[in-house]
Amino acid sequence: MDLIAITGAVVFFVGVLASVALHEIGHFAPAKWFDVRVTQYMVGFGRTVWSRRRGETEYGLKLIPFGGYVRMIGMFPPARDGRMRRASTGPFQTLIEEARNSSAEETPPGEEHRLFYTKKWWQKLIIMSGGPLMNIILAVLLFGIVLMGFGTDVPKPTVSAVPDCVVPAADGARKCTPADPLSPAKKAGLRPGDEIVAFNGTPVDSWNKASALIRDAGAGPVTITVNRDGARRTLHATLIAADRPDPNNPAQLERVGFLGVSPTVVRERQGPGAVIGEMGRLTAATAQAMVHIPQRMVGVAKAAFGEKRAMDSPMSVIGASRVAGEIASASQVSVGDRIATFLQWLGALNLFVALFNLVPLLPMDGGHIAGALYEALRRAVARLRRRPDPGYVDVARALPVAYAVASVLIVMGVLLLYADIVNPVRISN
Repeated sequence: MDLIAITGAVVFFVGVLASVALHEIGHFAPAKWFDVRVTQYMVGFGRTVWSRRRGETEYGLKLIPFGGYVRMIGMFPPARDGRMRRASTGPFQTLIEEARNSSAEETPPGEEHRLFYTKKWWQKLIIMSGGPLMNIILAVLLFGIVLMGFGTDVPKPTVSAVPDCVVPAADGARKCTPADPLSPAKKAGLRPGDEIVAFNGTPVDSWNKASALIRDAGAGPVTITVNRDGARRTLHATLIAADRPDPNNPAQLERVGFLGVSPTVVRERQGPGAVIGEMGRLTAATAQAMVHIPQRMVGVAKAAFGEKRAMDSPMSVIGASRVAGEIASASQVSVGDRIATFLQWLGALNLFVALFNLVPLLPMDGGHIAGALYEALRRAVARLRRRPDPGYVDVARALPVAYAVASVLIVMGVLLLYADIVNPVRISN
């Protein structure tokens, strides 16, 4: 990698660490606001390389910069009989009781009211939702800067190119041969610069609408109204049926009407509505990708031992930083486009971190969020049925699951790091 690529990778990595630090601020600030005792605010894991104590809280950096944490006292309630039991009936019970004991031993006398588990359910919900919410806010801000500041490429219903022939989608980009049929647009006399204003009498105000009308028309004769050199003209074309990628699933082909024109693409700044729409689209796509992570990790494992790495392969922070470095050094792309892509990359990562942390399993934030919501529901049902308060939800019982999930995440993380070193994702050759 050249100096620009290395600089880009380092800047992106610093951006990731800043996102992690802000994620933990999302937990830290409401915890302090609701008077939870917070003993540590750390970026990274492992051995401490720098720290400073301010009041009751130690702030610092850890050696392994792949995450962070806020240490809040009293995450687990005591056993229901009120005693810290030392005896156990099995390894899981031992694990749970040791966690309870450790939590109790960290509680200074007179500070029992500041334990996390003693807080109201809605306070616990706000504290644990604060981290993912911070990442979502960062993603919105980053995509807002890109879409509203830099703008995005928008296809317009103005013809930029008219191919001479129809090349099957399966053949990719190749030159025309005598065996290829003449394109319907060429036969109809369409030219670069023609603005399509109507199709079969239906007004057209965007390329997406024009494309949808063409695809839905199927094979057969159509009329196309264009503005050319300030004058409106009506052209007659005969569409053919061709296999073309589905706009919603580019990997799948569908048989549609085909004219054979390319739109003119212009850079336009977008409004807040476009940011909301893009966040909704990316949220759905990210959630779908998360569902397929186990399946895609199989591909990562194969790539780690010699097979070709897929472009959409999951990556570690190291792999993502490497790609960001390639983006920064892409000399054939303008500086503005490189910065915009860089910010989009960081925004997408923040969105992924937010959604991943909302998975309702410990040790993710979503596990504690689910516990708070369950506590609220259980207490509401008890009130309606005029029964005694059932008390706090005992999230400590889910610790065996938490350790199992954490073990899987560690294995996945190590595999991703190894694959990103020996067979990284490359966006350029």
